[in-house]
Amino acid sequence: MPQRHAPPECTVSTYAIGDIQGCFDAFQRLLAAIAFQPDRDRLWLAGDLVNRGPDSLAVLRWCLDHTDNVVAVLGNHDLHALARAAGASGPKRRDSLEELLLAPDRDELFDWLRHKPLLYREGSYVMVHAGLLPCWTVDDADAVARAYCAELNGARMPLALRALRDQDIHLPELRQLAQDAGLLTRIRTCTARGEPCQEFTGAPEDAPPGCIPWFRVPGRKSTGSCIVFGHWAALGLLLDDNLIALDTGCVWGNALTAVRLEDRAVFQVPANLR
Repeated sequence: MPQRHAPPECTVSTYAIGDIQGCFDAFQRLLAAIAFQPDRDRLWLAGDLVNRGPDSLAVLRWCLDHTDNVVAVLGNHDLHALARAAGASGPKRRDSLEELLLAPDRDELFDWLRHKPLLYREGSYVMVHAGLLPCWTVDDADAVARAYCAELNGARMPLALRALRDQDIHLPELRQLAQDAGLLTRIRTCTARGEPCQEFTGAPEDAPPGCIPWFRVPGRKSTGSCIVFGHWAALGLLLDDNLIALDTGCVWGNALTAVRLEDRAVFQVPANLR
């Protein structure tokens, strides 16, 4: 059953929500659980709005219709969807993007998506899909995010998207920028020296030897901000002094989670009603 908490009366409430990934039905039930009010509430969506779930098209249409209420950052699945739309990537085995790619309003939806940032900061909060390289300050990460998003909104957009995966791009500066930007959407573990480990999706306790969560690296330079992120379903919900991890694996049949930033109240709905 959803956890229910009364919102603060007569105030704007901000709800940070983890990876929706096309799970529109669960998203609508979560909005009901928080008693979402378009004239009052804001949603912070921590990336991966689309893909693998059944209804990415409905998720993006809802976001576009409520764009004044939505702050979203790009996740790795969002970037993959943009790459598919731009002809910069082919399909992957578990993609569920065909309805979105064939939609009559796809251009408007993808234009809305590609203008989303990789990093959003407000007050003491910083929202990013996956995390920050431990040696980066928030300003460092923001500079990488802004530079890469400028490429997404320029003439080199297909190349910028290809460069996320194709190391044969013959533009060293763009290849390096894409590699750095990709960390914002994919990082999970690092060595104790802060070097990214190879991609790993399991629980932190099962990480390869010498690899620890990026946010536990000693001396991490972004500890002065509260980092809001998703991406790591096996990590699950984590509320710490300067961390809010939100991916609770809705697309894998678990739950979709929102945290109200004003008081850290937690709301969850199951992925599937039984």
